[in-house]
Amino acid sequence: MVRVPQMQLSQLAWIDLKVAPKELRLDTLRCGQSFRWKQVKERHWACAMQGQLFVLKEDPHTVYYGVTPAEAKNPHTTGPIKTALYDYFQLDLVCLETEYQRWAKADHHFNSKALAFPGIRILRQDPWENLICFICSSNNNITRISQMVDKLCIEYGTKIATLEDEDYYGFPTLDSLATGVEGRLRELGFGYRAKYIHQTAQTLKHDHAPDWLLSLRQQEYEATKTALMTLAGVGPKVADCICLMSMDHAETIPVDTHVWQIAAREYGFSKKATSKTLSPALYKDIADHFRNVFGPFSGWAHSVLFSAELKSFEDKLDHATLNKKRKRTR
Repeated sequence: MVRVPQMQLSQLAWIDLKVAPKELRLDTLRCGQSFRWKQVKERHWACAMQGQLFVLKEDPHTVYYGVTPAEAKNPHTTGPIKTALYDYFQLDLVCLETEYQRWAKADHHFNSKALAFPGIRILRQDPWENLICFICSSNNNITRISQMVDKLCIEYGTKIATLEDEDYYGFPTLDSLATGVEGRLRELGFGYRAKYIHQTAQTLKHDHAPDWLLSLRQQEYEATKTALMTLAGVGPKVADCICLMSMDHAETIPVDTHVWQIAAREYGFSKKATSKTLSPALYKDIADHFRNVFGPFSGWAHSVLFSAELKSFEDKLDHATLNKKRKRTR
């Protein structure tokens, strides 16, 4: 039996990522991109990835990652962790502060939201994990998706570590989900998504090369999206989420209920709708509109506006409104 690390936050040493708040805030972890990060006490987050537990915290000035005191003295340990986090948050890809300024000049609605939502980045996730998590997202909300993904990891993943008496599991492998899982997933409450997960895992295992999914990062956006939509449970919106969050297509605009509401309320698309349902043509028109407004990295700008629609961010909206009122009364 493999012994897993038992950790407490008070025992960890903290290494500064040296990243400004305008470049990264950990609110990024609760805006519907990844469903496996767990908030541990105030301002701390943890997730098992790449066979180890990543623990993060932030203060008003920067973000830190936690390691054991012994690991803190070993650059061969801390260096790869920092490299993995820089890749995951795409910290070397784009200067977010510059992009926020450009987006704010291009769009009045973004300008009205941006100050309340600094440092929201697009995560560069593992395509396999991202795919299965967004199959779970169909007709679902963030809280329930997170619960389903947690069940999936506990049932089919490997225990990686225990932090503050809570166990953390790695994401299930392709092989673990490709054989006989549909019935058990239905018992766990996955509903029709159980069939899609099982079918997609089987397709990837038996019909494609081991690196096929990862190789889609090298394709153009439309080719990547088309390929993803050949998998069970992957429609246009789910495919777009995967393209944006794990396939390096920063121009992708997933159009869900929140984005449709933004488009209708702020950009006049309610006049273009012929019914209450989102047609493929209207979906494309909305996505193209955001791409035209925000240009490069338009999917990143879209994610900020999406975050502003979430109930979990209402505290930020209230705070921003309060500050504006204070400024007007001075």
